[in-house]
Amino acid sequence: MGAITDNLDLWGEAIVGTLVLFFGGGLIALVLGFIVGAMRVSPVPIARAVGGIYVNWIRNTPLTLVMFFFAFCLPILLQQRVSPIVLATAALGIYTATYVAETLRSGVNTVPVGQAEAARALGLTFGQVMSLVVLPQATRSVIPPMMSVFIALLKNTTVAAGFSVLNLGSVRTWLSERGENQLVVLLWVMVVFVILVLLLAWLQRTLEVKWRIAR
Repeated sequence: MGAITDNLDLWGEAIVGTLVLFFGGGLIALVLGFIVGAMRVSPVPIARAVGGIYVNWIRNTPLTLVMFFFAFCLPILLQQRVSPIVLATAALGIYTATYVAETLRSGVNTVPVGQAEAARALGLTFGQVMSLVVLPQATRSVIPPMMSVFIALLKNTTVAAGFSVLNLGSVRTWLSERGENQLVVLLWVMVVFVILVLLLAWLQRTLEVKWRIAR
């Protein structure tokens, strides 16, 4: 326990850093993912093409390279210094948005086509069909795979450790400079991640029960 109790300041900053990356990246991923997912199922060919290019380009690029671009190339293009944690959060969000979009698209495909056609026949626009008919039903079916995406996002926050961001992925390096046993620190990091993943699993079960009752 000494590795934690003697270094509460670093552990606190590391956990906060991980949570900032997770919630910030998750928010970006949800908003952007819903937009791209809608584009992927849009009746407009250009929208589908743009959505497809974004998903295939970003998803097939390693997260480390995406993070590298945001950490080193983007500040040069912007010609100004940006906080590393802001850049890492944006990189995580933009990368994870591709998986959110594909998960959402798979959920949309589970909704019978006839329902969307009936809604369009009643005069609803594409946006109204998606928001009022398709997405409420698709959301129920994508809760488990969507939660898997966010569990992966939580684990991917450790990639930011290589880009000057203090989080659970880099706390080992910081504590090693204080003379702490690195193996012990890694074991405690694993424990923290297991606890966080179990909380997400609990949230998933809660949402599944809620939606099941709503049906």
